[in-house]
Amino acid sequence: MKIDDAINSKFTSPKMRAVVNVRYTSNYMAAIQNRFMSKFDLTMPQFNILRILRGANDTLAVNTVKERMVEKSPNTTRLMDKLIDKGLISRERCENDRRVVYVKITKEGLKLLTKIDKALEKEEIFKVNLTDKEAQQLSDLLDKLRD
Repeated sequence: MKIDDAINSKFTSPKMRAVVNVRYTSNYMAAIQNRFMSKFDLTMPQFNILRILRGANDTLAVNTVKERMVEKSPNTTRLMDKLIDKGLISRERCENDRRVVYVKITKEGLKLLTKIDKALEKEEIFKVNLTDKEAQQLSDLLDKLRD
């Protein structure tokens, strides 16, 4: 469905149409991802934190995790608290500077990510109606949009 029809609107320029389309599509994709993650009792930001920590393969300062988040959030610390409560990450304070806090993914967190990875292979969440070439072109255009 074209964005014009989806929101029943006319646009004053192709650039305005593109910007609205990016926002609309982002929300559309987020809804699909959130439904998928709810099966694992996670939100997308929590999943993002787990992936960042798995990729680091070590402890990271909380501020480093915040910098690497796809969706910047003022409540990242609260999201981490929930992951700690679930046993998916652990937290420790820096011995030299008590203001610095480190987090690390636990074995349970790694197990959950492995389970999610397997489920993602079966799900339609990343099976978009684009060829690999089109997906690369779209990604390149989105990168250009942020330049």
